[in-house]
Amino acid sequence: MSDDDYADATYGDRIAEIYDERYLGPFAEDTTGAVSFLKELAGDGPALELGIGTGRVALPLAEAGVEVHGIESSEAMLTKLKAKSGGDRIPVTVGSFADFSLQTRFKLIYVVFNTFFGLLTQDEQVSAFEAVARHLTPDGIFAMQAFVPDVGRFDAHDQRVATESVGIDEVTLETSTHDPFAQRTDSAYVTIRNSGVRMYPVRIRYAYVSELDLMARLAALRLRERWADWDRQPYPSRSWTHVSVWEHVDGSRVQLQTGVDTRSSAQVDP
Repeated sequence: MSDDDYADATYGDRIAEIYDERYLGPFAEDTTGAVSFLKELAGDGPALELGIGTGRVALPLAEAGVEVHGIESSEAMLTKLKAKSGGDRIPVTVGSFADFSLQTRFKLIYVVFNTFFGLLTQDEQVSAFEAVARHLTPDGIFAMQAFVPDVGRFDAHDQRVATESVGIDEVTLETSTHDPFAQRTDSAYVTIRNSGVRMYPVRIRYAYVSELDLMARLAALRLRERWADWDRQPYPSRSWTHVSVWEHVDGSRVQLQTGVDTRSSAQVDP
């Protein structure tokens, strides 16, 4: 698959059929922790999810009382979302979140599970930060969950092949190539069955947390807090993940329900 064949919706369109089975199953994310964390930040809302997908986070967050909106480029993912209970009540804009223009202003905008890295250039990622900043209320905040890049996963030839699972009738592999200069990985999950082979391509442009903080500054946002996970474990940690929260440089300080300043030692003030 060439770059011309891979579009914003390619990953979602290909993986929609197995997405819930995969990420609510053996590779389950901490959805409960994410919803609890995001609900606290959203307060009385509304909230916007970038790359809402099948609604893994958005639906339980809406059930918890937050008014949730979404942006999604994959019609196949949206079909899965709309088929779920409550899915048809979430307003969704179809398109890329690299740039967007909506009437609503949001108390919380969030993106989870490395989805931000689906924007394949630095320009697109900077543009997304700017679009987010335009759509936040004065006391609004932007939350992101993503991995911390670990280029040691790749061999000397900047490749990786790993066995994900082996069964009697099915084998799943992860294959990747890495471009350290473009901070880009091109990957495919390959499932081999008696009935045939299925490929689920995913391409990302990763960014280090320092680069994300600089993108935020370009959009007049500043780091408010950073944790290793949704449970607010200290960052950095061996988990190689982060949950980062940015706010307007000139916005009002948002008081969390705990009534205490939860900023970690990673706070960056201008």
